[in-house]
Amino acid sequence: MDVVSVVESNGPLLVSFPHSGTAVPEEIKETFTQAALLLPDTDWYVPRLYDFLDEMAASTITANHSRYLVDVNRFSQGSALYPGLSETEVCPTTTFTEQDIYLPGKAPTKAQIQERIKTYWQPYHDALARQLERIKAIHGYALLWDAHSIASEVPRFFTGTLPDLNLGTADGLSCQASIGNQLFLLMQQSQFSAVRDSRFKGGYITRHYGQPQAHIHAVQMEIAQNAYMEEHDNNVYDEIKAAKLSNVLRTMTSELSRYKL
Repeated sequence: MDVVSVVESNGPLLVSFPHSGTAVPEEIKETFTQAALLLPDTDWYVPRLYDFLDEMAASTITANHSRYLVDVNRFSQGSALYPGLSETEVCPTTTFTEQDIYLPGKAPTKAQIQERIKTYWQPYHDALARQLERIKAIHGYALLWDAHSIASEVPRFFTGTLPDLNLGTADGLSCQASIGNQLFLLMQQSQFSAVRDSRFKGGYITRHYGQPQAHIHAVQMEIAQNAYMEEHDNNVYDEIKAAKLSNVLRTMTSELSRYKL
């Protein structure tokens, strides 16, 4: 299996799916606990929510392996995204509910972590950087939408229930102000609850690649999973709820792709 899947198109928008992959090599799967084998922290069905992207000539990049193998939305050196708050590592050792991912004595060594970064993390970022440069060469700028979802209740990371739509712009640093403002306005006009730069301000991808001064504008969209699936019923995709959400995402990404910068 390829580490990264890329679909190239000629529009200015690139959509990144870093956490929807579920592949795990058998030799690593054998080191997982029963809880980890279920891959509960996967961004379930997220590419399916964006199945309209080909209509707007958007490119996509997808990590095919599980975030439990290596998290491509974390700093490879281990730097914190949210200093002082709980978060998982580049090679996570616990689930979002703080269950062990690895059997006793089976957590990856420093050497194994570095090998995973080389084998899985770096190829994703090499491909992402190439796509942004390709798009920028065509249009003079590039737009990056980093697509995520998470369980609506994760006490480890936030209290209560997460709003449906969580826009991250690294506190306004990762994109032109008008982009963040317009996207947030569209969120507020939708039927879904929405916040901007709250608990989720954007991970490594948004912060690293979002460089307005270099004509690359990036945002992260974190979606509460109860907005499109039945979280407590074997993670079943809810066609009715998902269709409503997908329409909002279509409106937002269409608006973004029409920007002339």
